[in-house]
Formats: sequence, structure tokens, C-alpha cells
Amino acid sequence: MLVALGMACLLLLAAVAPLRAEERIIRAHGISTFGDLKYPEGFAHFDYVNPDAPKGGTFSTWGFGTFDSLSPYILKGNAAALSTVFFDTLMTGSLDEPDAMYGLVAHTIEYPESREWAIFHMRPEARFADGTPVTAQDVVFSYEVLRDKGQPAYRVLFKDFKSVEAIDDLTVKFTFNADGALRELAMSAAGLPIFSRAYYETRDFAESTLEPPLGSGAYTLDRVDPGRSVSYKRRDDYWARDLNVNVGQNNFDILQVEYFADYTTAFEAFKAGAYMYREEFMSLLWATGYDFPAVQSGAVKVETLPDGRPAGTQGFWFNLRRPIFEDPRVRQAIGMAFNFEWANESLFYGIYARTDSFWENSTMQAVGLPSEAELALLEPLREHVPETVFSEPAFTPAVSSPDNVADRRVLRAAGRLLEDAGWTVGADGIRVNAAGQPLRIEVLNDSASFERIINPYVENLRRLGVDAVYTRVDSAQSQEREKKFDFDIVTRRYSMSQTPGIELRGIFGGEAADVEGSNNIAGVNNVAVDSLIKTIENATTREDLETAVSALDRVLRAMHIWVPQWYKGEHNIAYFDMYERPYTDTPPPNGMGELSIWWFNADKAQALRASGAIR
Repeated sequence: MLVALGMACLLLLAAVAPLRAEERIIRAHGISTFGDLKYPEGFAHFDYVNPDAPKGGTFSTWGFGTFDSLSPYILKGNAAALSTVFFDTLMTGSLDEPDAMYGLVAHTIEYPESREWAIFHMRPEARFADGTPVTAQDVVFSYEVLRDKGQPAYRVLFKDFKSVEAIDDLTVKFTFNADGALRELAMSAAGLPIFSRAYYETRDFAESTLEPPLGSGAYTLDRVDPGRSVSYKRRDDYWARDLNVNVGQNNFDILQVEYFADYTTAFEAFKAGAYMYREEFMSLLWATGYDFPAVQSGAVKVETLPDGRPAGTQGFWFNLRRPIFEDPRVRQAIGMAFNFEWANESLFYGIYARTDSFWENSTMQAVGLPSEAELALLEPLREHVPETVFSEPAFTPAVSSPDNVADRRVLRAAGRLLEDAGWTVGADGIRVNAAGQPLRIEVLNDSASFERIINPYVENLRRLGVDAVYTRVDSAQSQEREKKFDFDIVTRRYSMSQTPGIELRGIFGGEAADVEGSNNIAGVNNVAVDSLIKTIENATTREDLETAVSALDRVLRAMHIWVPQWYKGEHNIAYFDMYERPYTDTPPPNGMGELSIWWFNADKAQALRASGAIR
């Protein structure tokens, strides 16, 4: 036994020894993008939790559309909401740091200052739900199966992974390409879901299924009604329930999601007590709908909480793979037909502001003309970016009249752009190019509640001479068409990181532009964009990171790859008064934690039942 242990130690030393003479080896309980950790080794729990939070009860919310799978990491099928809860990772993040991770399955991470490799030392007590140990071999398998059979985004993510090897049963080493995005590759490795190699010996990972997968996470499947509802139950035998990163978390016995085909039906179901928690994204309902009896009696609490994250990147996205969108003047003109000011006053009750940046509501948003630091990054890329990046302030959408959806001044300016791009008005009022082909576009959407927004936009496009149509499909069709890039214009929202990095390859990177199912919905494929993403990935200080992100933001905005919609830097939430949380007015900066750090108050729930507010 001692001989075997000694040999294992020698192997481990051999794996890291070549670099020890050249650079410092860091061994720690956590890792962050720029090296700073808030919580010291041996910390008791995260500051934002209630360590004495009671366990029990059900947290229920809603999902849009439908689902037919419990496999969230593959392209096939539409995975149920929250179906990632089955799986643990080597390390986990916190809600009060933008770029730090602490040990979960791994108790320690070891890496050189260059971050060209990372060794994770795993906890021997880690177990899958069937009682089998979580091993380094399972981690290697997880990497390989995601690379070979997972969503296409993983192949982009793993581009700079050179090798993954099990040094022994509880030690796994990731080696990265020396010229890769070394700042965050170790954290990408730390965040990979861990699958059981043995479990998938008799199952095809690439096939969607409603069989509950075997994981080592805090929850397992409770019940599933395909396309209608899914719920997960907290495991009493969860191996990591008392770890410091889990203290005060995973407080609900049941996590439940009820599915609805449209927002209005979902709202009516909430009023009737079909589910207990709702974050409201529809301004009409928020402004006019939350005065029903349960709100008036206090059974339902209605709150607005600050959101410390970037506001999200929401807009109408062009499919740049389509020839009609090759000319940026066409894209800019089509964007000008969307009258946000009218929509905000007439449809949204004035509660939104116009989005113009991909990092709205953050210090990474480009403003004015480029700074000297930005110019140092942009000048070498000048031939690949619009000249307006250098000569004009960061692009901001045209401001239209709120009094008339068809602002003639803005539409005339948009028409001139189309004329300049070679699209002239034909005898039937539809614009055609030199070959006589009409300027025809389809706006695709799967939500009935968006019709009141899209229809006026389409009408303005038709006033502009564009043969525009709105096509509404169901959620499953929409997801399938978006996966295959079978659309002209779609609405999509991305939640952007406070520390952007390698994930930008999947959203804006050229390698992902034609990968079916990728997050690069617009099909951006630009040398300058790829270069700036690489600069962001390799930034060594937050100041350098913010400069590079700002430069990327102004380039993307100048390219007119989308029609920005709106944002509100707050959470609008409503819930039956049976849930409590460890903060009053201000959530942790990275999220509200409603699924993880809130808890169920059994006495309040009983009082609601006694009053008839819920069943």
C-alpha cells in the first residue's frame, strides 16, 4: 500500500516537476480569473447565504414552450428546464464574485502561474446517486464525450485543450495549448459537468431521453410529464450537502417547472396558484396585471430588485448567412424601421430604456469615440472593421417619434440607405435590386405576446418598401429552425458575463458561424472580431479586459448585426408569500439565488392554504 502511494506521488511529481524550476506552482482551494479570491481556505460558507436556512417545501415556477428530453448537453431534442441539476462539477462559483470558483468535487486545484495546465485533486467521498465513486476516469470520459457527442459549442470551447488524463483515481490533469486562452481554461475545465463512465457504457450520450441521467448533484428526478411539467427532488444522501460551498443552499425539497405555450396563459395560471414564483418580463402584465385579489390580500408579494449584472443582449438578430443582409446599409435601414420610442410609450408603459450596447448597463459598454487604449487594439485591425468605428461615436440607434409608429423622418433616412445599397422601389412598391429580386424578409417568433411588437415593426418595414412578413411558429419549430439557421430575423437574448472570455467564441466567433446549433445565431465571421475575442481571453487585468470588451462592443455595433431592443436593469418578481431569502432589498451581484439560497416557510404556506389562497 505504501509502495503504491509512493509511486503515485512520484508520478504526480513527474507530471509537474519540469515547470517547478521555471515558475511558481499554485495549489489552492479556489481559482479566479485574475488571481484574487474573496474566501480563504476553510471558509465556513458564502457570506450571502443563511447557514441555518430550513430545508423542505417546493419551489415552483414556469417554463415557456415544451420539452422532450432530460439531456441538456446535446444538440438533439429540447431539454427540460433545470435539467443540469443532476450533475456536479469539479468546482463551483459564488454569487458575490464575478470570476471565482471554489472546490466542489475537487478539494484543491494545482497550476503554474502560466496556467498551461491544471491538476484537480478530487474528494474521495464524492459519489454518484447510485453510490459509486466519482473518479478521475469519469472526468476524462466527460470531457471526451462532450467533445465528441456534445453540443457544438463544446468543440469550440475545447479548442485549446491539449489533453486530459487521469493520473490516478482521484487526480486529473488538464493540459492546454500554450497559445490558448490560458487565463480561464482551467476554470472552464473546473466547470464541466461530470458524467458516469459506467452509466454510459450501455447508453448513447448523443440520444435524447426522458430517462433520468445518473449524476452526483444535489437533485434527482422526481417526476416528468413530457412537454407539460418536470420536477426534481433533493437527495437526502447527497454526498456534498455539508460542504462549505453548499451550506445554506439547495434548500427546497422539490424544484418544479410547469410549462405553458404562451405568456398570458402562464400568467393566468400563476394567479390561480398553479405555480408559486414568477419573474415578469412582459411590461404590459407588469404595469396592469398585478392587482389581482391575491396581491391585494398580501398572499402574493410583488417586488422590484436591482440586477447587478450586465443587462443582457436582447434584440432582433439578422442571419448574416443570407445574401440579402450582406450590405450593412441594408441591416442599418431595417433596424431604423423599429420605433422603440413608440413601443415604449404605447406598449411598454415607459418602463424600458433602449439597448444600444452588447454590454448594456456595465462598465464594458463602449461610449463616445475610442480611447487611446482601444485605438491601440483597433488600428491594426482597421481594414476589417467599418471606418465609422474610428470616425464616429459608438453606434446608437436612431431616435424615433413616440407619437407616431411611422416616423417619416427616420423612414426617409432608412430609405436613402436602401437606395444607396441598390434597392430601389418597384412599380408595386416593393424594393428590388439590379437583378429585379425583391427585398423579402421573414421575422420568425414563437410567442403570441410578441405579436403586438413585431406587427407594427413589419408594417413599418412594408412602408419602407420591404416585403416583410411575420411568421409565428410553436416553440419546438422555432428551436429547430434556429439550430439549423433557417431564418432571416429572430429575437434572442444572451446573458453576458461580468468577466467575458472564452464563451464569446460561441456567440461571435468565426469558428462557430456555420456550426449547426451554435450560439453564433447571427453568423458573425470577422477577422477583427476574432482577434478582439482572443485579446479579451488573454487580458491579465480587469482594466485591460474592459478596454478590449469596449473595443469589441463598438465594432459589433458598427457592423449592424442586430436591431437592439430594450432593457431594464432590475428584476420584476412576484411570488406567493411562502418563500424567504437571506437578503432584503439587494441580491448578490451575480443573481437573486431564488433556486439555491431562498427557502420554504412551512408556517406561511399553511396560512395560505387556510385562507384559500393556495390549494
